[in-house]
Amino acid sequence: MHIPDGFLDLKTWTSSAAVGAGLVGYSLTRAKSELEERRLPLVGVMAAFIFAAQMVNFPVGGGTSGHLIGAVLAAVTLGPWTASLVLTTVLIVQCLIFGDGGITALGANIINMAFVATFAGYGLYVALRRLTRETLAVAAAAWVSVVTAAAACSFELAVSGTVPLRVVLPAMLGWHALIGLGEAVITAAVAAYLWKVRPAVWRPPALSAGPAAKTPGGAGR
Repeated sequence: MHIPDGFLDLKTWTSSAAVGAGLVGYSLTRAKSELEERRLPLVGVMAAFIFAAQMVNFPVGGGTSGHLIGAVLAAVTLGPWTASLVLTTVLIVQCLIFGDGGITALGANIINMAFVATFAGYGLYVALRRLTRETLAVAAAAWVSVVTAAAACSFELAVSGTVPLRVVLPAMLGWHALIGLGEAVITAAVAAYLWKVRPAVWRPPALSAGPAAKTPGGAGR
């Protein structure tokens, strides 16, 4: 899903760079309130896990590729704002050191994977975890995070005139609907493991209190 250099026109990559920088700056202020000191070691562990997961790429066509994102897993363990910073860091390292994604497209890639995927998936998770088994909520949220990020990428390519939306959107959504199934399975599996061995780590910071919050490892998993 990383967009390479040359795929976005000037207006698209400059505007996405500005929006991405603004989102990262805002995330820095919001992350301070959601990240507890005891979770700091988990940030490094989660960043390493996501970095490794994103290195497994699936060719989509036309020079683009798809891969696991890890946005939902990061969001429900660290909080969405901290997760967005973790994803941003991973994307910057991949771009500057490994050449995965173009420098001019870095802003767009950050928007798509660090923010669209994170908040679309986390929002669905918050809604579904009160209505269904939490494992299903996590899996569905992970799938949606991949598909929505792919949709955002498609619109950016279309706005740039790189490829018509009627061509790129079905192709990207088709491939990433399949890739999203892999992300859903992996995210649910890691979640089940965390609930078993480290249930306190899994608590989503925004949902850690209140009568509707469920106890890790309890009924409904």
